[in-house]
Amino acid sequence: MGVFVFLPLILPLTALPIARLAEHHLHPRNAVRLLTWISVSMAVCSSLCLGLLFVVGTAQIPGNPLPDNWSDPEVRAAVPFHEEVGTAAVIVLVTVLTMCSVTLRRHLRIRARAQHALEFVPRDSDLAVLPDSNPYAYAVPGAPGRIVVSTGMIDSLGTEERRALIAHERSHLANRHHRYLLATQLASCVNPFLRPLEKAVAYGTERWADEEAAHTVGSRRVTARAVAKAALVTRHVPAPGFAAFAAPGPVPRRVAALLNPEVLPETWPPAHSPVGLAAMVAAAGTAASALSALNAAVALLLVLKAATPL
Repeated sequence: MGVFVFLPLILPLTALPIARLAEHHLHPRNAVRLLTWISVSMAVCSSLCLGLLFVVGTAQIPGNPLPDNWSDPEVRAAVPFHEEVGTAAVIVLVTVLTMCSVTLRRHLRIRARAQHALEFVPRDSDLAVLPDSNPYAYAVPGAPGRIVVSTGMIDSLGTEERRALIAHERSHLANRHHRYLLATQLASCVNPFLRPLEKAVAYGTERWADEEAAHTVGSRRVTARAVAKAALVTRHVPAPGFAAFAAPGPVPRRVAALLNPEVLPETWPPAHSPVGLAAMVAAAGTAASALSALNAAVALLLVLKAATPL
């Protein structure tokens, strides 16, 4: 196993270039799916690596509940610096589990709170208009999902802009963007090097919804105007829901992207282009991470099998 067990912890750095370039050169749908796949894959490999280090390291702690033979010299030799690494792995794993638990609980709490607020709103449509002068709009995932828009937001937009707003929120529900967001949030809890991918996916889901809204209303300019207006009117109003139409983030970049020609989802940049090379580097890093984690797992299982009598 050797030092290769540590590779999955640092290989997420190979995905940083594609996280920066994807938003400019890939269709948002393709960018979100690619970055989420890379993020989750590398997080799983990092988790497996930490688990292996935890097992080998804690086997050396006096009084541990593991079999005595797990402290065999062969097991200690499987991971370099086993004592220091084992202690660090315990701390890191507890931290990771705590952060993942907090993130998941916050996600479920916000979702439940948003659904509870709609209990007394008629379900004759997926659109719920709330009489509130504060401008906001958000999508609430569920079965079925709901779209919440305040009268303050409706009054601040024109007819076509309202269509763009509603189409944007319907895209969030139809494409289950909350799942991509939650997956990358949990992945970044496992490995902080994946945080840039989380931010890129959050931006990509907004851009994905923008593009589908533009197709629905038939005008990229109208959608850009709706995004800009929604951002302006909600600038000092906290969004009370699950996912706001003008979510916190680079709104000027979203508007600029809508004013430029759309990147077709069927197209992929050439391999020799910067984004093509970045994608290959990220794919190679993901593959190396998976191989390193698999190699470490197999090696540890073989060592433990030899060290533990049947």
